[in-house]
Amino acid sequence: MSFDYDLFVIGGGSGGVRAARVAAGENGAKVALAEEDRYGGTCVIRGCVPKKLMVFASEYAGMVEDAQAYGWDIKPGAFDWDVFRGKLYAELDRLEGIYRNILKNNSVESFDQRAHVVDAHTVELADGTRKTAKHILIATGGRPVVPQFPGSDLAITSNEIFHLDRLPESILIVGGGYIASEFAGIMNGMGVKTTQFYRGAQILRGFDEEARGLICEEMRQNGIDVRLGTNVLEMTKEGDKIRVKATDGTEDQFDVVMYATGRAPNADNLGLEGVGVERGRKGEIIVDDYSQTGVPSIYAIGDVTDRVNLTPVAIREGMAFVETVFKGNPTPVDHDLIPTAIFTQPEFGTVGLSEEEAAAQEPIEVYATSFKPMQTAFAGGTQRVLMKLIVSQANRKVLGCHIVAPGAGEMIQLAGIAVKMGATKEDFDRTVAVHPVMAEELVTLRQPVRTA
Repeated sequence: MSFDYDLFVIGGGSGGVRAARVAAGENGAKVALAEEDRYGGTCVIRGCVPKKLMVFASEYAGMVEDAQAYGWDIKPGAFDWDVFRGKLYAELDRLEGIYRNILKNNSVESFDQRAHVVDAHTVELADGTRKTAKHILIATGGRPVVPQFPGSDLAITSNEIFHLDRLPESILIVGGGYIASEFAGIMNGMGVKTTQFYRGAQILRGFDEEARGLICEEMRQNGIDVRLGTNVLEMTKEGDKIRVKATDGTEDQFDVVMYATGRAPNADNLGLEGVGVERGRKGEIIVDDYSQTGVPSIYAIGDVTDRVNLTPVAIREGMAFVETVFKGNPTPVDHDLIPTAIFTQPEFGTVGLSEEEAAAQEPIEVYATSFKPMQTAFAGGTQRVLMKLIVSQANRKVLGCHIVAPGAGEMIQLAGIAVKMGATKEDFDRTVAVHPVMAEELVTLRQPVRTA
């Protein structure tokens, strides 16, 4: 049977574009890709990239104070949202152009419209055109969701936060995950009076408890009103403000309310049920270790599968898909020991097991230190950092590494290599320290602070 394409990709985010590019450019496959929105997906257009640029922007206010402490005659100024937003949009346009050119330069045919699956080898575009392909790859990502309650339509999400006409005077951010906590730091750093509600006992659920406790403490020290065990009951519009009634009995007014309480896979209305592709409880596409659905010709990668929802993971899944399908080298996706950076303020880098997860698995030793870093301490700051290693008592392997500090994301990338390789505590000890830097503490921790 002949097909129009060897591969048809639905979704132009990081994972879909990588799979399309490599299948076409390196393996000579005939590939097409359909994207109904902007190329680059969540990460480039409404996620990691613009968020990190906002983090950078929000950190400059504190730098002015530090610079003064170091002798610089620098005066604080006002943050101009319009100037920043204009440059942000220009940068996102530039990046989207790069993604489009990547596809074009690798002879991938692009369709700027929605597509859905008709059968195991056919997709239909929004204009009614049908295309056939030997393989179909779904890479449609995910989206933020707002729970339904009285006034929930007044809330925005992380999708809209980048497009505010003006910077609000006050904002309520609802949620305790990394997206909510990151944007609380961003808004606070930009001079917005910031409140964060989280219904749980501590933010950043699922991460190391000691690390998340320090992050929450530092966020409060920075001026963020973090209210734990608190949720929204209802919201009403009052003039230009939003009145929020909370479960803790308080009522407050905010200019903007942003929800970051969860995301859902973009798998609706793709025709999947009609061809027998199974979906899970959250709507995710069910796949095996090779990203293959129950329909042999249809695969799925990235957030739409709700495995590990991170951009580099989607890219890895796309590469593994190409290895499996086009190179004849069946390659399962390795989701173990993935280093992660959370751009809260302070920043958090983590790889491997938390202390709680490791202790539930086997006897461990915990090596940790918390201190004021040299740069901040000299400037009179009170901020503390945390360096922490979780070590197996049985084989001495480092099971987890957790860093709360400026630049933690850069540090954890390199520490992640050692942990992934199975380095022991003694391997860390044999490494000569780089002095004077914060990260040297990772190789100078001599005595465990506790065992479990």
